[in-house]
Amino acid sequence: MPYRILVVDDELHILHVLTLKLRNAGFEVHSAKDGEEWLQLARTIMPDLVITDVQMPYMTGLELSSALASDKATASLPIIILTARGYLLDRDDFNSANIVEVLSKPFSPRSVIDLVHSTLEGGADRTSSLEAA
Repeated sequence: MPYRILVVDDELHILHVLTLKLRNAGFEVHSAKDGEEWLQLARTIMPDLVITDVQMPYMTGLELSSALASDKATASLPIIILTARGYLLDRDDFNSANIVEVLSKPFSPRSVIDLVHSTLEGGADRTSSLEAA
């Protein structure tokens, strides 16, 4: 059974590209265009990994990550954050919300696929992109 990935981004072209590339890499992919829609989907589908944008309508990626971390059923889900603004996360954000990586847009779809593989199959270094706030 393939790993289940949920991708959420309000930029539809990014959502489309990530969904297509991840499916082509053999993952089961579900997507949503905002954090509120995605949170309901995450609780229903129970993904193996979450990829979310930071800035979205209704619920930011950090709010979504915190909501997932506070729910027993989704508390251990690894999360990859995408950002166009070079948003800085501090160590508490990484630890409290299971954020394994922050990728700046634009990013290489290949690097996202590699990161997804390393996170799901062996665990990524949770502080590899941590920048001191």
